[in-house]
Amino acid sequence: MSSIEVLVDRCVGCEVCVGACLYDAIEMRDGLAVIKDNCTLCGACVDACKFDAILIRKEHREAVPLDRHRGVWVVAEQRDGHVHGVSYELLGKGRELADTRGANLGAVLLGSGVEALAQDLIERGADDVYVVDEPELEHYLDEPYAAAVASLIDRYHPEIVLTGATTLGRSMIPRVAVRVKTGLTADCTGLAIDDETGLLLQTRPAFGGNIMATITCPNHRPQMATVRHKVMRPLDPVPGRAGKISRERVEKASLASRVEFVRFVKDVTQAVSIAEADVIVSGGRGLGGPENFRVVEELARAIGGAVGASRAAVDAGWIPYSHQVGQTGKTVQPKLYVACGISGAVQHLAGMQSAKVIVAINKDPDAPIMKSATFAIVGDLFEILPALTRRLRAELS
Repeated sequence: MSSIEVLVDRCVGCEVCVGACLYDAIEMRDGLAVIKDNCTLCGACVDACKFDAILIRKEHREAVPLDRHRGVWVVAEQRDGHVHGVSYELLGKGRELADTRGANLGAVLLGSGVEALAQDLIERGADDVYVVDEPELEHYLDEPYAAAVASLIDRYHPEIVLTGATTLGRSMIPRVAVRVKTGLTADCTGLAIDDETGLLLQTRPAFGGNIMATITCPNHRPQMATVRHKVMRPLDPVPGRAGKISRERVEKASLASRVEFVRFVKDVTQAVSIAEADVIVSGGRGLGGPENFRVVEELARAIGGAVGASRAAVDAGWIPYSHQVGQTGKTVQPKLYVACGISGAVQHLAGMQSAKVIVAINKDPDAPIMKSATFAIVGDLFEILPALTRRLRAELS
């Protein structure tokens, strides 16, 4: 690994480096600069030192020829022994990409006591599962998880690595990309193989969702991307499907973390997770205030759905961020999506336009969401929603 050192025979105790460090990672002891554990190796202190008293030794990573990289990998996400749905979705897309490249599909599984989940990943499409089962990986922490994935990449040289654009994935995979010195495309909505070059075509929204950009990584491997939950479709499991399970070992020192896991606090504000819900009732700025979300919640409760929200409602502090649907929230794919008082900004549409049926309720007949709706209802949502709720309760009772 890269390291940093203060050359004591050159340090004059001027403290310029202390002021240059943006992370408060340098302190003075006995007139000499001392680097603390939270140093990020950004190099600002090296540039600031006029006496060349600080040295960063960068890890030398031998470049592997591009044509030696083979295979498509999915870094599977699990918590408490349950695989996240986005991992199954990526295995479905990964199977397609691997078949196009004539390569194997691999899955990386990290945790403690998780080996039993490997067969599940094989039944969902993986040919090979690389399991790192260590006590240090019982709870997710950035540094050990990133170190373990990077170690496996350096060992096996996959051509493509995919993971979910979840809180865990977004935190871990950039660290992996930096370690293995490659690029990363975040929040992809489309993945394909270019017929001519064989490169991974990584498509994602750009400029606020107004255009779709297709990105390639021609000069570095692996090609890495994160994909949002509910964008890809999983394969149906094939019970008893054969595959190879490899029990991998990584250096114990690399599993150390400067962060201590305290506890995991679940979001208890949602009776039903919007990412998994078949029915979602969402409210927007048209509700007028947080107290009026009760009409949305009552309708959602009546039909066994989840409560969603637009970014405007979340930014106004009317409802927690965990309910936000859209490009900067969650991408959803329910059977029924009811939008109440939501104008339909591009960012919101990007997160829910894959719903099978969209019902929009709005006073403005020209609101953008009305054009995307399967059924558009023009009227006062404070009259329509209670009426719908009463009717549904009567029908379902």
